[in-house]
Amino acid sequence: MAKQTVAEQFVDTLVRSGVERLYGVVGDSLNPVVDAIRRNPAIDWIQVRHEEAAAFAAGAEAQLSGKLTACAGSCGPGNLHLINGLFDAHRSMAPVLALASHIPSSEIGTRFFQETHPDRLFVECSHYSELISSEQQMPRVLQTAVQHAVGQQGVSVVALPGDLASQPAPEAPVEHALVTSRPTVRPGDAEIDALVRMIDESDKITLFCGAGTAGAHAEVMEFAERIKSPVGHALRGKEWIQYDNPYDVGMSGLLGYGAAYEATHECDLLILLGTDFPYNAFLPKDCKIVQVDVRPEHLGRRTQLDLAVWGDVRETLRCLTPRVPLKTNRRFLDRMLKKHAEALEGVVSAYTRKVDKHTPIHPEYVASLLDEEAADDAVFTVDTGMCNVWAARYITPNGRRRVIGSFSHGSMANAVPQAVGAQLLDRDRQVISMSGDGGFAMLMGEFLTLVQYDLPVKVVLFNNSSLGMVELEMMVDGMPAYGTNNRNPDFAALAQAAGAYAVRVEKPKHLRGALKDVLGHKGPALIDVVTDPHALSLPPKITREQVSGFALSAGKTVLDGGVGRMVQMARSNLRNVPRP
Repeated sequence: MAKQTVAEQFVDTLVRSGVERLYGVVGDSLNPVVDAIRRNPAIDWIQVRHEEAAAFAAGAEAQLSGKLTACAGSCGPGNLHLINGLFDAHRSMAPVLALASHIPSSEIGTRFFQETHPDRLFVECSHYSELISSEQQMPRVLQTAVQHAVGQQGVSVVALPGDLASQPAPEAPVEHALVTSRPTVRPGDAEIDALVRMIDESDKITLFCGAGTAGAHAEVMEFAERIKSPVGHALRGKEWIQYDNPYDVGMSGLLGYGAAYEATHECDLLILLGTDFPYNAFLPKDCKIVQVDVRPEHLGRRTQLDLAVWGDVRETLRCLTPRVPLKTNRRFLDRMLKKHAEALEGVVSAYTRKVDKHTPIHPEYVASLLDEEAADDAVFTVDTGMCNVWAARYITPNGRRRVIGSFSHGSMANAVPQAVGAQLLDRDRQVISMSGDGGFAMLMGEFLTLVQYDLPVKVVLFNNSSLGMVELEMMVDGMPAYGTNNRNPDFAALAQAAGAYAVRVEKPKHLRGALKDVLGHKGPALIDVVTDPHALSLPPKITREQVSGFALSAGKTVLDGGVGRMVQMARSNLRNVPRP
């Protein structure tokens, strides 16, 4: 029986860790590993067109599945291309293992062709980055990398010279049981008791929720009802907390809406649940603040805390809620619900002004129709920039839909590559890429990946021939827009030439029918919607820092757009407000 090689052992360890796909671009130093995958029926090699897309795809799959995923790049330029996607995965807390293939081990340190030092280069975007310089380090280094990625929720990088990958694996490898899921973390009784006292002493309490409330919707709602608290959210918390929420007061931040800002600033106790919300200028400074987070390094790094609680949100609330005395005074909650509804009503007219007849098409209209036509369990991958705005304001969460984007790293061109990973995880689930023309063009080669694997991703292209968010930043700073215009082709014609179904829409009366056709198509499809590049309206006064730094905007909206079905939800929540 032939002895197992290091490459085969590497692949076997990935399979044992639950990895089903390795995303990457083949290259000489990667050949032994790719060949080992070819001969292993439990794992697939997914050939993308750019390694950056490999990391984006792995990161999206990890965020949706909660499991370890993997990507790879060949020596030098190949693995360097991974770095932007890995930064995004790491900042999104997605467990991703990256294989950075390396030059021949005997040449390391001689400035050999394509030589880099991957074990150093990836340190900033990983929890663990190590070089395997001897086959005797296998499989322990790889196992350690897996434990870091899963245990700390982020990226691990293993650099492996191609010649070592072909060597025989150690005779008696040291293998240990691999951790593939995280435990729940319960805070101590002292912290729970302190928080109970603070809640009991406070009359006006607001909850502000982030991505850490995933899986804790019922617990947050029960807690909010017990303490009569309005519930706001950050962008990454929207999909987990906004739906079926009678206490909803919207989203804070420059892209926010509703009364979340007022609710967080007019309370006497603000409880941050599972959020590392980075824009501290939106956080109050004259009330007591408590933060609950499963990652202790997040506690207090954005604002001064009166109490830090180390624990995951669901387990913390399960311990906390039964011990909190029931509050009966709803005055603060009801006032915030009214403010929220009024704030949303104020922007409805901006959306309803003849948008179904306006040419070029209002992007808000596109997003609103997409929200209506998309499946109830659709996955939306969202490009950075204006597509973030349309997704935040128009895609209605329901507990089954998912919205994935580069929300923490803020990279362009993430949507289509992330859609690749999302669709490979589940070919039967509807996956929609909300792409801007700038982002789509940057990594347009990944549309060919969709076609190659016949992935039924639907690309909804918001084509305003500009870098809209950058243009907004320039305008706010008093600069004329420069370098933001794109001379675009007919993207639908390009998609058709690639072998996909595609349609171009320039008139709003054709939009709904075209969306239905594209969403109903069985294979990859694209709808190129020519949208209004001037769908931006600035408030009377706003500073450069308020846009580029996402700092305080004094409650003003930056975009003259509506908020979709959130208005109806706010109206329905007013039914809970007692009439005088």
